Amino acid sequence: MSAAPRPEKPAGRFRRILDRLSDISASPERLESDELREETATSGCARIDTCGDREMVTVTGTLRTVTLRPRAGVPALEAELFDGTGSLDVVWLGRRSITGIEPGRRLIASGRVAMSHGRRTLFNPKYELRPLGRE
Repeated sequence: MSAAPRPEKPAGRFRRILDRLSDISASPERLESDELREETATSGCARIDTCGDREMVTVTGTLRTVTLRPRAGVPALEAELFDGTGSLDVVWLGRRSITGIEPGRRLIASGRVAMSHGRRTLFNPKYELRPLGRE
């Protein structure tokens, strides 16, 4: 009798990285999305694409854009947070700038999701900047 075939073990993190690097058709955007989705899954944070209106969430991702956009005559710092599954707007009312809040920076944000103009938005969230060395 021959031995039964062994069940395939899930690929480790190093194997997945090598597979991604060897995939010539993979775009840099897709590679970044895959990495962010993996980080979200291992961090215990909610995926942005599953966040519902008025739900308390903790999300993580990379800031794509940061802009100063007044709302009703009050300064507001707005940023788009992307986690590989979707994006949401993070808005700090009454702020013109915040040290460390810049495009490309990773962070964890907590707050209540509000739907504003059809987009998920966190107003004045609690946040934690991720170390720069992790990129």
